[in-house]
Amino acid sequence: MSDDHDESTLGRIETEVALLMRFGEATRRATGTAEHRVLDRAAYVILRHLADAGPQNVSALAARLNLDGSTVTRQVSALQRDGLITRTPDPSDGRGTVISPTTAGLQRMAAVQAARTRLYGDMLADWSTEDRSTLATLLSRLNQALINRNRPR
Repeated sequence: MSDDHDESTLGRIETEVALLMRFGEATRRATGTAEHRVLDRAAYVILRHLADAGPQNVSALAARLNLDGSTVTRQVSALQRDGLITRTPDPSDGRGTVISPTTAGLQRMAAVQAARTRLYGDMLADWSTEDRSTLATLLSRLNQALINRNRPR
């Protein structure tokens, strides 16, 4: 009986995660405010990571985001073209570069972050502080499990 219950729970989790991704994307596209659209998803995630972790080379960035290096290189090139990041020589490897967010990049990232925070504040207004905290903790654990699962072995 326990295995059936666990299987049912895992099926519910699978469905809810699929819906979360679908509804999250639909919400992002449908939100009419300009703040949500000043960065695409890839740019936002890269800038958020650089803001939190500091300057990085493309390999470290790709590993942290679980992306192919060529994908990150293309995304970083677009960010550089838009003046949102800079590249400087990597002090530990003269052949490589280190990527850092510019002031403009950090400002755009902060605008998106603030808009998203307001959106989630509105959507979760009737949730208790404890429920919000629990959700944040569980989402963090889920993301860490995804990171661990996707790490090269």
